[in-house]
Amino acid sequence: MGFLSRKKPKPAPLEIDEEHPIVEELQRMEEAVPERPAADSRTEEPRPAGPVVEDDSSSSQAAGEESSSTPPVGEAPASSGQAAVQGTDSASVEDTDSSPAEVAEEEPTRLMPRDLIAPSRNDAFEPEASEGEAPAKHAEVIAFANQKGGVAKTTTTLNLAVAFAESGHRVLCVDLDPQGNLTMSQGIDPDKVEKSLYDVLVNDMPIREIIQKREIDIAVASIDLAGAEIAMSTKIGRERSLEKALKEVAGDYDFVCIDTPPSLGLLTINALTAASKVIVPVQCEYLSMRGLVQLQNTLRMIQENLNPDVKIEGILPTMLDSRTVHAKEAVEILEENFGDLVFRSRIKKAIKFAEAPVKGASVLKYDSGSSAANYYRELAKEVLANESS
Repeated sequence: MGFLSRKKPKPAPLEIDEEHPIVEELQRMEEAVPERPAADSRTEEPRPAGPVVEDDSSSSQAAGEESSSTPPVGEAPASSGQAAVQGTDSASVEDTDSSPAEVAEEEPTRLMPRDLIAPSRNDAFEPEASEGEAPAKHAEVIAFANQKGGVAKTTTTLNLAVAFAESGHRVLCVDLDPQGNLTMSQGIDPDKVEKSLYDVLVNDMPIREIIQKREIDIAVASIDLAGAEIAMSTKIGRERSLEKALKEVAGDYDFVCIDTPPSLGLLTINALTAASKVIVPVQCEYLSMRGLVQLQNTLRMIQENLNPDVKIEGILPTMLDSRTVHAKEAVEILEENFGDLVFRSRIKKAIKFAEAPVKGASVLKYDSGSSAANYYRELAKEVLANESS
């Protein structure tokens, strides 16, 4: 008839005292359950699991009335365990044997989603506010690259960097060429340096330990760099070794100028990964322009896989001999194919570019008033103008 008769088969007759408190409680719970009409199992709403709530409290709650905390006269009070399971509202059922504090302690604690995350990971979801903090200034990293050798990469790197310094900027030059020509151009013998970029890239030495101060600060190279690619072959994240090293000094300089080797190997890839801009010196000859096409393909792969922000700042015609028809035609071909990417500045041939490294100085220091020095001053103005725009 009721809940008990539907759920269990009738047991054998037992001699039980009908006045026993347990018997009275079971009878009262059975009477409190109303008969439900038969319904289609597909449309019937599922009944909530758990013990059955008393008739008085359930009917009053359904009508929107406040439930009484006092049990009916003549009935046994509900146990503390039943009161804890029947709901979170402590006013619905009150245990007469236990204090309210004990009942609250026995109620199960509800877990929140954040309780399932380790405390150390909670910190990651709540970053500290950095109100009022100015963003850290980072150096503009410029790589000078071309697969073709002998196109004045080293000359351009050094003299443009010195021209930046003349304008009041803090500049660091990075000699990533195993030949060490940039290092020699500042009067430093690459065969005698004890620590070089090899130690930075391969052994993770801080780059500050290899920087020497000359006209500008220079991270020196040595012949050991020739074996850096093999030594880094098993290193995880080898393409980002230079980028990681430069982060240490990113706030100390306005510009970082990287001289790359005449190849598209791992050293050049490190430079392009660390750089935000690329300046491509191009000798005004056919073979030099062929190297530009190969550099474009490499740069596209760098953008897709390592450094999506790197871009070509400009193409610089160098070693221009305006007396020859071939040189003029080469410049015209560059402008037709690359348009505004070609700098308006032209670096013409001059004997000063060959004489200055012998003195361990840039052209701007060796002969400050020469036309050769002015070529790079004009280039610096153009680059800085592009920077500001």
